[in-house]
Formats: sequence, C-alpha cells, structure tokens
Amino acid sequence: MVERHHVDEIAQVLDGHATGRDSYVDASWRRCVEIYGMDPTRRDPAHIVTDAEFRTHREQADWMIGAARSCLQNLFRQVAGQNYVLLLTDAKGVCVDFFGDDLFLDDLRGAGLYLGSNWSEDLAGTCGVGACIVTGEPVTVHQDDHFGNAHTDLSCTSAPIYDSLGQLAAVLDISLLRSPSPKSSQNLAMSLVMAAARRVEMANLMAASRGEWVLRFSSSPEFLDVDPEAAVALDGSGKVIGATRAATRMLSGGRNLIGAPIDSLLGLSVDDLPDLMRDRPTEERVVALDDGGAVFGHAIAPQAPRRMQKVNHALQKRAQGWFGGALAGSDPTMSRVLSQAERLASTSVPLVICGESGSGKTKLARAIHMASRRRGFAVLDCAGAGPEDMREALSAQSGPTTLLLLRIENLSSETAQLLPGLLDAHPDLRPVATSGQSLTPGASREALPSELLFRLSGSVLELPPLRERQDLGWLIDRLLSRRSGGEMRLTPSARAELMARDWPGNLRELGNVLDVACALAESSVIDLPDLPAASQARKQEQDLEAVLDACNWNMARAARRLGVNRSTVLRRIRKERLRAPD
Repeated sequence: MVERHHVDEIAQVLDGHATGRDSYVDASWRRCVEIYGMDPTRRDPAHIVTDAEFRTHREQADWMIGAARSCLQNLFRQVAGQNYVLLLTDAKGVCVDFFGDDLFLDDLRGAGLYLGSNWSEDLAGTCGVGACIVTGEPVTVHQDDHFGNAHTDLSCTSAPIYDSLGQLAAVLDISLLRSPSPKSSQNLAMSLVMAAARRVEMANLMAASRGEWVLRFSSSPEFLDVDPEAAVALDGSGKVIGATRAATRMLSGGRNLIGAPIDSLLGLSVDDLPDLMRDRPTEERVVALDDGGAVFGHAIAPQAPRRMQKVNHALQKRAQGWFGGALAGSDPTMSRVLSQAERLASTSVPLVICGESGSGKTKLARAIHMASRRRGFAVLDCAGAGPEDMREALSAQSGPTTLLLLRIENLSSETAQLLPGLLDAHPDLRPVATSGQSLTPGASREALPSELLFRLSGSVLELPPLRERQDLGWLIDRLLSRRSGGEMRLTPSARAELMARDWPGNLRELGNVLDVACALAESSVIDLPDLPAASQARKQEQDLEAVLDACNWNMARAARRLGVNRSTVLRRIRKERLRAPD
C-alpha cells in the first residue's frame, strides 16, 4: 500500500501537480523517469563499483580524504550513539571514506551505506548524494523522498565540498537506516554536515596555500582565529588564487573569485595584510565589505618553503585543476581561453591548442586532462612518431582516456591515415592536440588532411604569445616567487627591462632568464647586470594593436617590445588607422 502510494505520487509529479515536497525532490523524480528511464516499483539493490574501480576513485580522491579525515572524525564523535553513518563521496558519487558503527556493518552494506557504493542520481535515483551533486547545494532526502522503493527507509543529508578553484570536489553525507518520520528531525544533521563541509574546504585551502597569503573571515571576532567562516588565498600581487565556497558567496554573490584583485572585493590591499595578523586583538581586525558591511579578518603569512610542502602543494593543484590563478593573471585573452577550456574540460569534445613555442600549450592540455577526471593519459610526440608508436601509446589504456598529441603538425602522412581508425576503435579516447601553427580562420591548414583536422579540432584554443599579454608583470612576479621561494625581488630598472623584451621563447624563455638571474644575483635583489642578454630571435610581423593593448598604449614600451623606434610605432599606427580605446 505504501509502495502504491509512492508510485502514485511520482505519477502526480510527472503530470505537473505539486506534492508539497522540496522542489529538488520533484525535479529529481522527473529526471529519474524522463532521463534515466527508471521504474519506481523496482527494488534495485545499491550499486557497488568493482575493486579496481574503487581503487581508482580512492586514489584520485586521496587529497580530499586527507583534508577531510580529521573533520569527519570530529563529526562522527558528535553523533556517536545516534546510529548515524558518515559517507565521503567523490564528485561522481562513489563513497571513498566511511565512518559507521561496527554493530550495524551488515545492514549498512546492504543499504549501500559503505565504501565503494555509487550514489550518483542516474544509478541510485533520487538520493542525498545524487541530488547534492546535481544541485550543488546541501539537501536532505528523507525516507520516501527517495525514488527507489529499496531506499525509502533511509534519511540522507548531504552537503557539497568545493575545491579552492570553485569546482565540486566531493560530497559529505550523514545518513540513518531508520529515522523519525518528520523531515524536520534532520535539521540538526543538516547544520552539522554543512559546518563539517565548510571546515573541510578550509582545511584543503590551508593545505594547498602554505606558500601564499591566506585571509580568513568571520562575522564574529570570538571565532575568527579558531573557526573562521570563509577564506581566500592570494598571490604576491594580491589576486585571489583560491577560495572557499563561503568566501565566494560572501565576496561576489557566488561568482568565481579566481583572478580577482583583493582590493576590488574588500577595503584593503595586499600591503594591508600584515595589519590583520594575530599580534593584534581580533576585535580590531575589521575588514570592510564591498556592500558597506564589515567582517573580521585574520591574515596568515606565506610559510617558508620546504620540500614536502612544495610536493603537497603541487599534488593539490594537480588534483584540483590548473585554471584561473595558476595559468594567468588579468589578461583578457587568457581569461577567455581559460574560461573556454574549463567549460570544455569535462566534455568529450576533441581539442587543438595552438600557440608559439613556450606559450604553455602542454601545461594547458594537462590542466584540461586533470579537470576532465579521465583516468587514462597517453602522450605521443608527433615529431617522428610512426604507426607503431601510436599503437603502443594506446595499448595499455582502458576506460576514459586523454590522448595528448604533441606538435600535431608534424604527424606523418602514414600515421595521419591510421589515427581516425584508432579513434573509432577507442570510443572512450578524447584527443587533445597541440600545434605551433594557427588554426584560426584564414591560416594555412596544409600540414594535415582536412578530414583529420576536422576530426581533431572540435574546438580550437589559441594561446597568445607573451609579448601580447597584459599580465606580463604578474607572470614575472609569480615565476620569480616560485623560483626563489619569495626571497628575491627585482630593481625597477631590471623589471622595466624584462617588461620591454620581445620574449620570442615565451614562458619558457622567461623562466630561463629568471633562473639565470637568481643564480647570478649576489644578494636578494636582481639588478640589470644579473639579467642575461635578450634573445636576438624576433618576429618579423607582429600584431601591433595586440602589442599596444598589452602595453596599455604606452608608445615607448611598445617600441621597446617591437625593437623599433617610437616614430616607427607612430607611423604604423597611422598607416593601420589604429585608435587607442577610450
């Protein structure tokens, strides 16, 4: 009778009638029938991944498990004796960590409240974890809120955990095999799981940002130093390179903060951060918000670099993705390219990344792979690669795989003929190619057969050369800080020289120049004599307007970058009828 009533209620929702349930439950029921083709009368058991699949999910989520473990232990102690079980799932809904009472392990396994269970909505139907992944918000799916009859005894309250770049990374779920009937009985569980998720995000941000400034916030001075509500990580120039979800909502209404200067969000600059450290009383550390309000702030200075901290930081960045503050500052062209790459990363669209040598094509390709959450990764350098090299690169790959094709313009005709067949034979393969040749409209495309080119270039991402980027100063500061641990700085004349160079070798050349300068400098200050000579290689044809934009239409600086006189720049401006933006 209860099952019949449940099925009838789902039918009402499909007919467009209101049930009085939360809107996310009604929406999930519709998806279960209309998209996933599920039958509410069936009692399907929990879906458990294979041991091999579980190991893969666990390894990929290892960084999040480490950040969450202490918070989960504390939460489990808070609910001890109340028969709750805690699940930490990855962003795909697979349980990778678990806390529960040993007395009920058999019942928990039977209900799928255990390691390896997959609670994604398309497999489990309406459930706490699945609805949380779809909505990105905390939810409670209580008893017959669940779609499948097998789960209508459960009560599941879930909260999302976002990484420091704003991507959904995990879900924290607190569940009961049986609970009191009113859904309001889980209000305390909701408060607890949301607070725990917030603390996990905070722990992850702190672990990933030991070498950066971190600014933490609280609406109350009493909890500022011990349990802050939100936090952002900042690079040396004051741009946001990481944020907790609460900080994103507090400072920008939910819009991504990555790359934003802190002084555009708060009434302070990076130079004001030392005034917010612990040597001042908490009630005096007031930070003005953009909307006229105020919070209390706690600034934590970058820690001295240690080898293990660098390793952990690299692992965190690789797991979370590299978009935003890791690859670019406030350059509009790079921001547009990275925004496109971030949206395309989780799709199966084949990509070609174009740009001059050293402009960051391979780094962006690896960032796309990490953000795609694909398990396999194969690399083939097309320069001199034959058919056997192609087959060997794919021989050990299974499941969703990224195939990185370096320098695709150098692919031999024989291998180019083989590639379409290999792509057909591996439907889970997603090709991401790099090219030193432009594939924008009007560019030469004679290097590859047009059929293969169209097959590979579902979308083309064009990286600008360094001389056209408006964030050159930011890149110099970031690369120098990485190489010196924040201990080296440039004199104004050395900085002006670096800003004026043409950089035909792009990021690779800039990194090499800074390495030499750090080695030659006799103190922590890098001056003109410490800089190696500029490369003589120079482009004959350059986009004058792009160079002028990168130099904010400073004629003298543009002339130095182009290696010509200021009068030559003025003549070209008149000839090309260019006008400075308002």
